[in-house]
Amino acid sequence: VQLVESGGGLVQLGGSRRLFCIAFGRDFSIYAMGWYRQAPEKQRELVATITSGGRTIYANSAKGRFTISRDNAKNTVYLQMNSLKPEDTAVYYCKTARGTDNYWGQGTQVTVSS
Repeated sequence: VQLVESGGGLVQLGGSRRLFCIAFGRDFSIYAMGWYRQAPEKQRELVATITSGGRTIYANSAKGRFTISRDNAKNTVYLQMNSLKPEDTAVYYCKTARGTDNYWGQGTQVTVSS
């Protein structure tokens, strides 16, 4: 499985950004997908996940501001980020799993300027 993220960039305080993650591989629709992020000198942390059936889970920091969604016809998962804050600055990664094997994308940088 190969994951490719895009959509990152520089955004102003309070702005919005939509991230994309395209999955190359079989059976995208039957697996959960997740977005994680890693800020400088911090551990990677969960942002949001979505199951094959569309059930979502959000980190407290993302609730009410971020929305994860998926389009199984396009093998794509999205992260819509609104009301961005400087503390949202990080590299955002897409992740999926096949059994005990985790697959990560290369990440996309989001920088929120104040």
